[in-house]
Amino acid sequence: LVFGETVISLHCISGKNMGKKSKKAGDNVSSRLALVMKSGKYTLGYRSTIKSMRSGKAKLILIANNCPPLRRSEIEYYAMLAKTQVHRFSGNNIELGAACTKFFRVGCLSITDPGDSDIVKAMSP
Repeated sequence: LVFGETVISLHCISGKNMGKKSKKAGDNVSSRLALVMKSGKYTLGYRSTIKSMRSGKAKLILIANNCPPLRRSEIEYYAMLAKTQVHRFSGNNIELGAACTKFFRVGCLSITDPGDSDIVKAMSP
């Protein structure tokens, strides 16, 4: 569109690039997570995630975005005490289960050994 002297592109205004970028970031986490599932060690579920943090074995915690707030805050509190990184997965528990190459829902998981993946280094701030 041309308004007076300035030229504005509709492609930039629509924000389609932003959606693609966030999807690629989600795919990046999913591909790294799939590599952890093949070559690393992990625990799925709330209780085993808490146990791995209490024992000090957890390196990274992933939480689905539809995890209940009380459960999420409890996991984050344990992670703070254990000095473990927490990453909020961009998808819901069904998508997190699919990223883990499982056919069931996964609300949270802890990675104890990343294996060949560099997911722990990539998630660090």
